[in-house]
Amino acid sequence: MSRTLGTVVRGIRTPIVKEGDDVVQIVFDSLKEALESENITLRDKDVIGITESLIARAQGNYCTTKDIAEDVNSKFKGRIGVVFPILSRNRFSIILKGIIESGKKVTLLLSYPSDEVGNHLMDLDDLDNLKINPHDRVLTEKEYRDLFGEKVYHEFTRIDYVKLYKDIGKDNIEIIFANDPRVILNYTDEVLVSDIHSRFRTKRLIEEAGGKNVLTLDDIMNKPINDSGYNPEYGILGSNLASDSELKLFPRDGQKYVDAIQEKFLQEYGKKIEVLIYGDGAFKDPVGKIWELADPCVSPAFTEGLKGIPNEIKIKYIADNELENVYGEEAVNIIKQKIYAKEQDLLGRAESLGTTPRQITDLIGSLCDLTSGSGDKGTPVVFIQGYFDNFASE
Repeated sequence: MSRTLGTVVRGIRTPIVKEGDDVVQIVFDSLKEALESENITLRDKDVIGITESLIARAQGNYCTTKDIAEDVNSKFKGRIGVVFPILSRNRFSIILKGIIESGKKVTLLLSYPSDEVGNHLMDLDDLDNLKINPHDRVLTEKEYRDLFGEKVYHEFTRIDYVKLYKDIGKDNIEIIFANDPRVILNYTDEVLVSDIHSRFRTKRLIEEAGGKNVLTLDDIMNKPINDSGYNPEYGILGSNLASDSELKLFPRDGQKYVDAIQEKFLQEYGKKIEVLIYGDGAFKDPVGKIWELADPCVSPAFTEGLKGIPNEIKIKYIADNELENVYGEEAVNIIKQKIYAKEQDLLGRAESLGTTPRQITDLIGSLCDLTSGSGDKGTPVVFIQGYFDNFASE
């Protein structure tokens, strides 16, 4: 009999994880308890998602603004140009605080009308009415205020991020607005590129234009400072505010955790599940226009079975184009046969038109992020069944 349920997603509650805890055992015990209490049968290809903060907290992967200041001082000599940071209390404000604590003067270059992930500094209609071309116009902070006033443009937080960053920097910061990163070289040739997904292009453009010392956020805190946490791959990318002077960093060595959890369930249950660590989901809010993905990637570590992109046919396309006069069980059987006979790579084929050409880890990680939320649900582990099933699965 065909399964009557498709993908089922459950948030799994865990104890509060602290530094030094055995997170592999905690994930195993929490899911085992949930399986037993809800009478759920574990299957091959079930998926476990673990939020990155659970791993980072167990590792004690934290740094302070003092650590950031020391690292910045070791890597920059004079005035620092900080280019294209996102607008965020949770993400960048503490990083900026650490940079300012270095004692160096800072020129902060903000992109406009919004940052990389969609936080707006101004209304697009206002920009049009003022006939400002954001691709070639450089604005000072005074010009920004004269043109757009004190209005707050963030749909949800109601935070004036220009004021927030100015208050952090006080007399040591100058804020300008432009979309050509090379503008920063009018102020300094020492630059900290602070965008996320476009950082390597931004760095290249500045270096090609004459930047002498150009680093990215993954170059800061990529080694421990005074026994602090660190991330050798991402530095302070993917970090989150932990307190007024402390950041939780993106977890490191993630592969050993997902492999260990997979192996533990294989030994205990005889089932090969897939495991990933997830951070921000990759989706955009239609109201606030904010692209959620402020981490450098959705999943920093995952097991082998989660590699690649989905290879699916579009049932709706087949139904509309090949089943015009076919109904009931006959239509079901035709769709199933199409699924059984589908090619290994359907990319670009008509029957896959409208399917989602994204990495499996981005899709599942986004599903996990939406399930666990970012507040008080208390479910930092997500259990997914049936994700790899299809209409023909028995």
